[in-house]
Amino acid sequence: MSIRHRPLLSSALGLALGLGSLQVTATDELRLDDSAREALGVTIYNDDLALVRDRRRVELDAGENRIAWRNVSAEIRPQTALLSTPEDGALRLLEQNFDYDLLTPESLLQKYVGREVEVVRTNAAGERTRERARVLAANGGVVLRYSDRIETAVIGHLVYPDVPADLRDQPTLVLHLETADAGERTLELSYLSGGLSWQADYVAELDPEQGDHMTLNAWVTLDNRSGVAYRDARIQLVAGALNQVREQVMALPVMRAERMMADSAIPKREQLDAYHLYTLPRRTDLLNHQTKQVALFTAEAIPVERLLVVSGRPVGARNGDGWSTQPVRTTLSFTNDTAGPNMPLPRGVIRVYAQDSAGHAQFVGEDAIDHTPTDQRITLTLGESFDVTARRRQTDLEHIGDDGTVELGFELELANAREAATTVEVRERISGDWQMLEETTQHIKAAADLAVWHLEVPAKGRITLSWRVRIER
Repeated sequence: MSIRHRPLLSSALGLALGLGSLQVTATDELRLDDSAREALGVTIYNDDLALVRDRRRVELDAGENRIAWRNVSAEIRPQTALLSTPEDGALRLLEQNFDYDLLTPESLLQKYVGREVEVVRTNAAGERTRERARVLAANGGVVLRYSDRIETAVIGHLVYPDVPADLRDQPTLVLHLETADAGERTLELSYLSGGLSWQADYVAELDPEQGDHMTLNAWVTLDNRSGVAYRDARIQLVAGALNQVREQVMALPVMRAERMMADSAIPKREQLDAYHLYTLPRRTDLLNHQTKQVALFTAEAIPVERLLVVSGRPVGARNGDGWSTQPVRTTLSFTNDTAGPNMPLPRGVIRVYAQDSAGHAQFVGEDAIDHTPTDQRITLTLGESFDVTARRRQTDLEHIGDDGTVELGFELELANAREAATTVEVRERISGDWQMLEETTQHIKAAADLAVWHLEVPAKGRITLSWRVRIER
C-alpha cells in the first residue's frame, strides 16, 4: 500500500497566518525529542547545503497543539521548513518559530536584566549567606543593585528562580498545530540547512614497476558543522552545482586508502535530474564537528600517461626581452572510460603516491578536478620537474605592411640532466589568424590558438626548438 504524504501549510519564521493570539501557554508545550524519531534522512549537496528529513511519532490532542521539535539543525533555514504527515488525518499548521537563543550562563544573565536573583556567598568556615539583588546590566560584566548599594562584581555565585521560557537548551522549532482528532500521529519535518558539506577525495597509487598504470580509490569526505548530530541517518549525496539565491564550501584531511574496498561499502549511484545521487549503503552517525570518510569506489590497472609540459605565454607582437625561464610541469593523465573508473567523478582532489626503492609510498603531488562525466580525459599537474629545465626567448619581430600583420621568431631550449632521454610537450598559444612559416620540428595545431610540439630530449643533453610565425590582425 502506498503512503500518501499530506503537506501542511508552511509559514515563514515567526509569522502567524490568519491567526490572532494563540491561546496556548508554555505549560501546554509538548517536547518532541530524538527518542520519538522513527526515521532520519540527510541529503547533502556540494555548496554548504543539506536537506534534512526527520520523522517522529507524537501523541496529539484534539484542537490546538504546541510542539517543541527539539534538536533541529542550528543552521536551519526556517523559511524552508515543511511539515507533512504520511498518514490520513486533517492537520493544520498555524505558526512556527525557530528558537535559537540557547541556554548559557551569559544568555541566562541577560534574560534576568531588570529582575531579581539571589547572590550566595560561602565563607572560610563553609557557612552560606544569601542576599537578593536586582540585575541592572549584563554587558561585559554584571551590575547588581542591592537594598543598600550597587556592585559591579559577583563575590559568590548567582541563583536564578527558573529558566525563562524563551531560552532553549537545544535549537528548537516550535510548531502550533490544529487537529480535529486526538491520537498518535507520525509527522515528518523537512528543511534545508547549512553547516553540512561533502567532497570527493581520491588517492592514486602508481604501479611500482613501470608507472604506466595506477589504482584509484575514491572517498567521500563528510563534514558536519550544523550544531547537531545526525544519528542512525540515511545519508545521500548530490554531485552537481545547484542554483541558489544567496541572501548573504576547508581543506580536509584524507586517509590513505586500502587497495580494495568492500563491495557492500560502495554507495549506490543514480541519475537525479541533471545531477548524480549517491546513497550510502548503511545508516550511519554523523556527529557535530565531525569529519567522516566513506568509500566511494576503487578502480585498478588504469592506464596513465606521464608527460612533461612547457606552456609558453600567449604570443603577441612585442620586442624580445632575452632569455626567460619556463616551468616544466610534470603531468599525469588518464581517460574516464571502460579502462578507468568509467563513472561520473564528483569534484575533488586527486592525491598521487609512488613507491620508492624500499617499497614505501611517497607523495608526489595532487591536483583538483571538477565534476567529470565519463569518456573525458583528465590531466593532473603534479608539480615542476627538477632535472628537466626550459628557457625561451623571442628572436625576431617584423611588421609586414600596414594592416598589423607581423612575423615573430622564437627559440626554446630544453636541458635534460637525467640518465635517460625524455619527451617534453611544448604548448604555445598564438592569437589571431596565424601561419607557421619555419620550424625545426613539425608542430600539431591542437586548437585554433594552440601549437604543440613533442620533443625528445637526449640524456644529459640539450635540444633547441626554433619557429617563425606570421600573425594577421
